[in-house]
Amino acid sequence: MAPSHPDSGARLSDPNKSAGRHILIVDDDLDLSSFLSMELEADHFLVNQIHDGAEALQALQAKRRYDLLVLDLNLPNLDGLSLLKQLRPLQSRLPVLVLTARARVEDRVDALQAGADDCLTKPFSLAEFKARVQTLLRRNAGQVPNCSTIGDLSLYRDERRVERNGRRIELTPREYAILDIMMRNVGRPVSRRTLLEEVWNMSPESSTNIVDVYMKYVRDKIDLPGEPRLTHTVRGFGYELRVS
Repeated sequence: MAPSHPDSGARLSDPNKSAGRHILIVDDDLDLSSFLSMELEADHFLVNQIHDGAEALQALQAKRRYDLLVLDLNLPNLDGLSLLKQLRPLQSRLPVLVLTARARVEDRVDALQAGADDCLTKPFSLAEFKARVQTLLRRNAGQVPNCSTIGDLSLYRDERRVERNGRRIELTPREYAILDIMMRNVGRPVSRRTLLEEVWNMSPESSTNIVDVYMKYVRDKIDLPGEPRLTHTVRGFGYELRVS
């Protein structure tokens, strides 16, 4: 099934930004996969299609470089969720956009917990699909060092590993994404608006306290009793990582 309201005439204003970027689409819906591939290629992306989960995992394990993975959850031989769980230890920084016909919130949460960067529920508009693709590619475009450190806290991006004073800190994908953004902005306040947009891909006008809830989860794991506080609330704005 093709996306609703395809808006096929809309193209990127600057094709140089997409030229050479390589996207892998893994979906057993051949019509949808071909349609998305055609639209992305018209925007100067390089696109490969695979329609089987096990075959896709083999291709990704072969270390071929992709800039984005578009992944359906319902796949033959290996479902998308299982593929994602096996992929993340191998390619922790590959952006993954999950496509799903499953409308339950729990299914989207499972995908995000498994390591997806974003989820899009079928049917979707082509304009929204392209916007999600651009957001994920833009988020991953900057040159970021593998390791960021503040005080005795270190984040290793290639391994998605966080340690403080030799203590391994286990974070969920959302918690890790929050800390990653904070570590890129050490000593500078990060707004709730920024975290809402970057981590949840939600409108900054959304009425929710989810940022504060998850920031408390991060703080409780980072700043144990007796340790110098690294996470600080900037009243009325957001949060900041700094040595007290």
